[in-house]
Amino acid sequence: MSVSEQPPAALGGPAAEIAAGYAFEGAALDLGALLWDGACHPDAPIRIPLPVLNRHGLVAGATGTGKTKTLQLIAEQLSANGVPVFLADIKGDVSGVSAPGEDGEKVRERAAQVGQEWRATGFPCEFYGLGGTGPGIPVRATVTSFGPVLLSKVLQLNQTQEQSLGLIFHYADSKGLELVDLKDLRAVVAFLVSDTGKAELKGIGGLSTVTAGVILRSITAFEQQGAGDFFGEPEFDTSEFLRTAADGRGIVSVLELPSVQDKPQLFSTFLMWMLADLFHDLPEVGDLEKPKLVFFFDEAHLLFNGASKAFLESITQTVRLIRSKGIGVFFVTQTPKDVPSDVLAQLGNRVQHALRAFTPDDAKALKATVRTFPNSPYDLEEVLTGLGTGEAVITVLSEKGAPTPVAATRLRAPESLMGPIDAAALDAAVKGSLLYGRYAEAVDRESAYERLTAEQQAAEAAALEAAAAEEAEKAQKQGGGRAPKQEPSLTEQVVGSGIFKSLARSIGTQLGREISRSIFGTARRKR
Repeated sequence: MSVSEQPPAALGGPAAEIAAGYAFEGAALDLGALLWDGACHPDAPIRIPLPVLNRHGLVAGATGTGKTKTLQLIAEQLSANGVPVFLADIKGDVSGVSAPGEDGEKVRERAAQVGQEWRATGFPCEFYGLGGTGPGIPVRATVTSFGPVLLSKVLQLNQTQEQSLGLIFHYADSKGLELVDLKDLRAVVAFLVSDTGKAELKGIGGLSTVTAGVILRSITAFEQQGAGDFFGEPEFDTSEFLRTAADGRGIVSVLELPSVQDKPQLFSTFLMWMLADLFHDLPEVGDLEKPKLVFFFDEAHLLFNGASKAFLESITQTVRLIRSKGIGVFFVTQTPKDVPSDVLAQLGNRVQHALRAFTPDDAKALKATVRTFPNSPYDLEEVLTGLGTGEAVITVLSEKGAPTPVAATRLRAPESLMGPIDAAALDAAVKGSLLYGRYAEAVDRESAYERLTAEQQAAEAAALEAAAAEEAEKAQKQGGGRAPKQEPSLTEQVVGSGIFKSLARSIGTQLGREISRSIFGTARRKR
């Protein structure tokens, strides 16, 4: 709700109670100032305690209401407090967090209204890109670590196909076949539906050649869409997101996604892989004075659309448990109804920007949103449809873990650049990063594809040798002569070779090296 320019009256009644609910003693982020009775009250700051940011949150609102600037505002203050941040840059306008903001009349006006001492400040950033597509340090995952559950979401498999893909991964895991990239997975599936591999299918149970063929075609089609670059090595170490700069500020990791906007299933699932990977690797730490990382999950509805029951259960469990590892997760979307209720129930901190009610569905979503807030002296339906850009309805957890009163809030202005930095500056930041040399060049080492190919070639060579020996034996019998002493056969040479022995070690049963998997079916070979 846009406020008038009249001087704020002294707080009393419900407004005083709301303001008292945000008077925290410890470290806290300053979000803005209370809106009440048509005025903004700079003497009533709305804040969020630093220790509760691992209790997760939601930033929601219609397009154009200021969600991105809210993320930027929170990210800046987290960085200033030594907390690393992860942001997904869907539209390409978050890179400005690395550069000082531009002073101007609107910024000074906003700062005066909310009692902010604004100063232009840039924050330490690293820029990433999925698989080297677009600007950024390439982020890749191996197919093995990505796992069958997430990959099924990307490939848009149904429940039966997802379960079958899980069996294929189990086969590869138990045989020590590393699935580094998509051609490795394609090779394993192709082997299992081949004449040679059909017997292996029976051994893992419940996988039909028809379903395996569907999965194979899905993988091939996915590769043809150019998605192969996102899987491979060097695999990105998600612990890079936990770093701080030399001056003690948290590094803001920005994943640049404009170049893959047309692949929403891919990038939303990759974000979940990052979160699951962090969960898999980090130790339990309980509640800390400040989080190890705050992870903003933008366009969250893309993750949940069409998700299987097993997938949603895995998300819910990951979100519930990752708090104890010091990670806070904020889902960013248009309305709370985009987030399943089991996940929404775990989001203790809420920043709700304006909602529009142009259609009956909009009105229904508005009423549903209001019901998710605690009781409030505001008429929330009226407030939520009347909020201006950069204003929001907020409730967070107090230092004691109890919900704070609902507060309509005019938000502070970010101190960094509210827009993208130019392409040359972005490229220089990427190329100048210490991480660029570690991840820039893709590596294609020996893995399942090469090993299965070698095995197939060895089998074909052995078959040819056997056929040749049979022909020689026939010729000897027909000629009645004694066969000369032969050199070691090709089969013996192949079996005795180093590559065959290595292959035998890899393809044979290796229960001691079987890959273990986490909630999401993700796997990690410890570095």
